[in-house]
Amino acid sequence: MAVSLVLTLIGEDKPGLVELLSRTIAEHDGNWLESRMSRMAGRFAGILRASVPNARAAELSDALHALESRGLRVVVERSEIEESATPFRRFTLDLVGSDRAGIIRDVSRVLASRQVNVDELHTECTSAPMSGELLFNARAKLRVPDGSGVDDLRAAIESIANDLMVDITLSDAADLDD
Repeated sequence: MAVSLVLTLIGEDKPGLVELLSRTIAEHDGNWLESRMSRMAGRFAGILRASVPNARAAELSDALHALESRGLRVVVERSEIEESATPFRRFTLDLVGSDRAGIIRDVSRVLASRQVNVDELHTECTSAPMSGELLFNARAKLRVPDGSGVDDLRAAIESIANDLMVDITLSDAADLDD
């Protein structure tokens, strides 16, 4: 039986870190399933899910922790939890506006108060084409419980968009697949 290991990792950005990580996983009969990784402020950071035979999970975990001596700090969490069977709908939230502190705090507060789960969140700051002003961009994939008041969620999102002076679009993810 295979188990999932969820890894978070960080280290000084340098060539070969992904190869080192993938080789370590493969040497323990693991399978790299999904990941999100990037360079930020001179650091390499990421999250990764790998599958490994149960009998080799502890050995792989030890090998991953040993990578710290090579400059890569890895936190390993074992997961045997299946996805929730609670029915939900998927939505995508897109946000753009002038950068300022508190945008994600305010948006996530609205989502959490309505039991909306954030499955993925990508943010970045970019320079506005004409003014050079710093723009904050965010895209989130959301899981909204069936039976939740989607109209209420939209109204709450629109309300904070006005307060934050940003544009927020909430789209049914099924509509985006077409």
